[in-house]
Amino acid sequence: MVEVSPKVVVVVPTYNERENLPVLTGLLTDLGLPNLHVLVVDDNSPDGTGEIADKLAEQSPDRVGVLHRTEKDGLGRAYIAGMTRALDEGADVVVQMDADLSHPAPVLPVMIDTLLTGDAAVVLGSRYVPGGSTAAEWPWHRKALSAWANLYVNTILRLHVKDATAGFKAWRAETLRAIDLPSVHSNGYSFQVEMNYRTVKRGLRIVEVPIRFEERVVGASKMSLGVQVESALAPWKLLLGRKA
Repeated sequence: MVEVSPKVVVVVPTYNERENLPVLTGLLTDLGLPNLHVLVVDDNSPDGTGEIADKLAEQSPDRVGVLHRTEKDGLGRAYIAGMTRALDEGADVVVQMDADLSHPAPVLPVMIDTLLTGDAAVVLGSRYVPGGSTAAEWPWHRKALSAWANLYVNTILRLHVKDATAGFKAWRAETLRAIDLPSVHSNGYSFQVEMNYRTVKRGLRIVEVPIRFEERVVGASKMSLGVQVESALAPWKLLLGRKA
């Protein structure tokens, strides 16, 4: 009897990533991981990213899928839509990955192996465990802000996670169901914090593996003042009574 490899779906939200998306899908394909699928969640990108995604899906219908959304309403909403689709289509492992090439694709096999061979509920690619690092191009104040954000979140929520704001994660399908994915409140980058908080609150284990976080080469960052404010308020909302 032939053993079937777990179905792994990499959910990639996109907004104006037409140059980066083909590169990322190529990097993922080159990994040679069995039963690996890519689900692009495009928020009606004006630069034609959605059309690029459709072409990639036409070329590799068994490997690439596309979920078109009609409006850009935040990273968290895009991830929830994509992860819900992945679960509905039978994913055993759901991966969160940015389209801007900041997350190193070669680390993905290590993350998946760590997830499937141990007791981790989720494995995240971490900048702040031994062996991890941030982009050399980052100025000192950006590195300081990132480090402070993680200290801030962990001080309030006691997650005991070195990189609490990380966005490169491999989830067991049963973990996403256990944390009640459809009811996640947060959007933007605070989505990452709420997902971790829900996992920890249920007594589930988060494991970190080291990555080098790279600076995007093409396109513009999606970080805005509104996103930063939401991210600062989110830990307090979680701590002071919002259901998690």
